[in-house]
Amino acid sequence: MRRLFASAVLLLTLTASVSPPAPGLVRVRIVTSEGPIVVALEARRAPKTTANFLAYVDDGRLEGTTIYRSARRKADPKFGFIQGGIGTDARRILPSPALEPTNKTGVRHVSGAISMAHGSNPDSATGNFSIMVGDNPGLDAKPGSRGFAAFGHVVAGMDVVKRILAKPTCCGRDAMRGQMIQPPVKLIRVERLDGTAKPTGLPKPWALGIRRP
Repeated sequence: MRRLFASAVLLLTLTASVSPPAPGLVRVRIVTSEGPIVVALEARRAPKTTANFLAYVDDGRLEGTTIYRSARRKADPKFGFIQGGIGTDARRILPSPALEPTNKTGVRHVSGAISMAHGSNPDSATGNFSIMVGDNPGLDAKPGSRGFAAFGHVVAGMDVVKRILAKPTCCGRDAMRGQMIQPPVKLIRVERLDGTAKPTGLPKPWALGIRRP
């Protein structure tokens, strides 16, 4: 009970300490089992990517998922990025937006940036995202690579992001080998703080207890 009360006080303090966003930004609060993180999304500079992420938020598609990956730099483990979201849960997937590359949006992979993850197809982003700890320019667009779509930045809770990056890891395959957080950090609630929620109205099979195909 004491820990729950302390968490509630921290959440209220964090919310109160975050100033209203600048025009064109939409704040989202990501409540994890390690604490809350608030991000401000670039609705003007990266509108398609922001709209995609907000669709997952407004539908509740990220609730009950996890932050499952900590990709630490071998040379300096204090830096890297964390990754979370729906994983491979096909029940939660929405149609993918076209990639908005950093050389078009001007939103770079600097420390604190939030970015959409994708597979070998750059236009395949769904409901998985990453948050940078330290600058990661290798994820920006460059000749021969469209990179990834950064679309906002952390405005509160960077200490939580760093704590998650330092979590014990193991397992995984290919690029994620040895980077899977054990146990994963829970995404308890993800909610927009600005504007009006716009749920898609699409079915929510995961909420009905329907198993993944």
